[in-house]
Amino acid sequence: MRDAPVLIDARAAARAEIGGVERVARELSARLPALRPDRYRVARPPAALAHRAGHAWEQALALRRCQLLYCPANLAPLGSRRHVVVIHDVAALSHPEWYRPIYVRYQRLLLPLIARRARRVITVSEFSKREVVRTLGVPVDRVEVVPNGVEPRFQRGADSSPARAAHRLDRPYVLAVGTLIARKNLPALAVAEPLLEERGIELVTAGSGRGYMRADARTPPGRPLGYVRDEHLPGLYAGALALAMPSLYEGFGLPCLEAMACGTPVVAADRGALPDTCGDAALVVDPDDRESLAEALLLAALDPRVRERLSEAGAERAGQFTWERSAAQTDAAIGALL
Repeated sequence: MRDAPVLIDARAAARAEIGGVERVARELSARLPALRPDRYRVARPPAALAHRAGHAWEQALALRRCQLLYCPANLAPLGSRRHVVVIHDVAALSHPEWYRPIYVRYQRLLLPLIARRARRVITVSEFSKREVVRTLGVPVDRVEVVPNGVEPRFQRGADSSPARAAHRLDRPYVLAVGTLIARKNLPALAVAEPLLEERGIELVTAGSGRGYMRADARTPPGRPLGYVRDEHLPGLYAGALALAMPSLYEGFGLPCLEAMACGTPVVAADRGALPDTCGDAALVVDPDDRESLAEALLLAALDPRVRERLSEAGAERAGQFTWERSAAQTDAAIGALL
């Protein structure tokens, strides 16, 4: 491991709260060394340096001895020209109104430099590839798509009782999952909430805020659960009648696949990468049309035939996305550069 040619920047993997970026960092920093122990070693800081306090630690990775540096969480050392970076999306550049001004300036300065100096840019969907090429000016032949995966623990029959007990979920519920940022578009569920309530169904939202993001100024509908512990997520999905994903912009949309793997019907927005990620296994609607969104959620939650079709199609769709495949594709991209 000491002499392995590729060093993995696992700073995001050391974070306590897990979102899509952290999930990729955790999975790949574990799976790549397991796949090719002769090729990879991991640089992981203490938890105290997992966030802003760790920027200097990350920059110092440019001084470490290695042939390539794999950075799975959008950032890389500015002094490096031998890194492979995963850029999940460029939302802060495409839609700065969703982020704090200082974060937007930071992203505008760093992302183009990191991307242009990279030996290879990896991203998670064809949508994000187009965004990276358009926004960062990276040649299209230097951007590779490696989709995310779904862990085996996300499966039909996952025990929902721990999540129900932890969050007092004593009624049927429809679930929305995501960080508290305006682009998640949770107010679009305002029409659906009373219609669900009339039928004894509670709307609940899972996710926490981040200091660099702007939450929606409008009070979102539904009962907020806050951050849900990672071990409770499979049961939370499995216990839901449906998952609502009305986002205006997603680089991939991993919650959709995780819910599908648990047999839960999905209603997703026709924006960003969501149509490609979901394929024909979800009800895909215009998130600006609140009435259509509400109608689709009622169908997904209550119509037996629609539920059965979405559950079967969703499980099949989710099965196509594995972390083993993500690791193998990443390793192939890196191996071509060594």
